[in-house]
Amino acid sequence: MKLIIQIPCFNEETTLPVTLADLPREVAGFDTVEWLVIDDGSVDRTVEVARANGVDHIVRLTNNKGLAAGFQAGLDACLKLGADVIVNTDADNQYDASYIPALVQPIVDGNADMVVGDRQIMEIEHFSPLKKMLQRLGSWVVRQASNTEVPDTTSGFRAYNREAAIQMAVVSKFTYTLETIIQAGKLLVATDHVPVRTNDKLRESRLFPSMWAYVRRNSVSIFRIYTQYEPLKVFMTLASLIGVAAFIVWARFFYFYAQGDGAGHVQSLIFGAVLFNAAVVLGAIGILGDLLAGQRTMIQRIFERVRRVELQLGVQPSHYEPGAHPTGHARTTGAEAGGATGKTEEREAIKL
Repeated sequence: MKLIIQIPCFNEETTLPVTLADLPREVAGFDTVEWLVIDDGSVDRTVEVARANGVDHIVRLTNNKGLAAGFQAGLDACLKLGADVIVNTDADNQYDASYIPALVQPIVDGNADMVVGDRQIMEIEHFSPLKKMLQRLGSWVVRQASNTEVPDTTSGFRAYNREAAIQMAVVSKFTYTLETIIQAGKLLVATDHVPVRTNDKLRESRLFPSMWAYVRRNSVSIFRIYTQYEPLKVFMTLASLIGVAAFIVWARFFYFYAQGDGAGHVQSLIFGAVLFNAAVVLGAIGILGDLLAGQRTMIQRIFERVRRVELQLGVQPSHYEPGAHPTGHARTTGAEAGGATGKTEEREAIKL
């Protein structure tokens, strides 16, 4: 069993050594524990610092693509390097690495495919009351959208087994945290959560310039992701609300019409017609969206199967560079990650 701990990084030469110093090299239930850094177009010495501190694998993106793209690139590389379980943590040392064994335990026990670390938001001292309230509200909305019970949906401290990682396909350009939970709720991915602790803050978050920008971006992300999976429900609900409003406005017109004053309220008749047309358009969008959602599901299944074929054939990770190769933790090549089964499948593919 191999565990790979991945760390998305962007200009983290200062905080990365602190984060790496706390990472374990041995975890119960695993024969090998390796580290992987995703350099998201850093312009500082992040890669050199990673190698100097014993990182086994590096995925080096040419320019800054954003946290979600870096996370997805890391998952792909970890799978091709033969990981059975993948742990994702942040480069700013936000999460207490001593909780990694607890984080992966539900997966080792076979009780979960994806485990999210619950930071217990209400106990974090450097979070303002407003931020705590917004975090709880946002997590509640994601739970409703995903049909999961994850209490801290924005936590980046999480673990995936091989099957869960194969199914993840992040399309958001902002963050992977919400999308992967909603995906897990819609796919064959059993989720769980464990309480974890956070360390003292080393720097301010770079994901958003202000609290309100964070709320706006997350709100848009939640709506966008949920709409991708449940477009009929979303647009039919909106169509129903606007349709009810249209009938209320029409009822007002007919009330005055019955009183003999209809000529003075023609604007209500027109406004009701506008609302009704809007409801019909939203309903049509919902039907089209439902058809597109079906196509998206089929595309995601094709993506999953292509990924499985790549793993069997031992396809090398994209943008991969070897790390420091600490003693006893030599790099696994893409061919080794594919294993004997991959070689057999490759020979059969060539024959075909």
